[in-house]
Amino acid sequence: MHKSGRHFLQIPGPTNVPDSVLRAMSRSTIDHRGTEFATLGKHLLNEMRWIFKTQSPVVIFPSSGTGAWEAALVNLTEPTDGFLIYETGHFAHLWSEMAENHGLRVFRINSDWRRGAEATKIQSILENDTRHKIKVVGVVHNETSTGVTSDVVAIRNAIDAVQHPALLVVDTISSLGSIDYR
Repeated sequence: MHKSGRHFLQIPGPTNVPDSVLRAMSRSTIDHRGTEFATLGKHLLNEMRWIFKTQSPVVIFPSSGTGAWEAALVNLTEPTDGFLIYETGHFAHLWSEMAENHGLRVFRINSDWRRGAEATKIQSILENDTRHKIKVVGVVHNETSTGVTSDVVAIRNAIDAVQHPALLVVDTISSLGSIDYR
């Protein structure tokens, strides 16, 4: 049974699809292996640089956010590497559990989930990691479950201040198109 009127989903995601997009989706599809699709794809990826405020190439990862986390973990780490994550909410916690499931040594910075990641705490832990066991620092830019946003520039500066070689990996799933991320 369908209710009358248009349903408005009022959760963090997924968002409602605009009518203009729904109408465009009703057009015939183009061959995803053909030259028309390749030309369109290259054009769109080039145009997305403006949205992402970058001059670098843009890559679209065809998965859920969870799939992107997993791809980052398995491609950037080896089992037993250290993964430092500041838990700012439910999604940061899930990311840390995934890292554990992949055999990483997870270093959690627990918080009350009411504020973003504190760069000074990350800096302090990295400063004490003189053997560089921590290979990746994971941060959720905007934690959908709590609404807190982390200052990624401050975190990058904290890592650089102690000259730690850890990679900074940032989840921007709910923020890249809506909160400044440079």
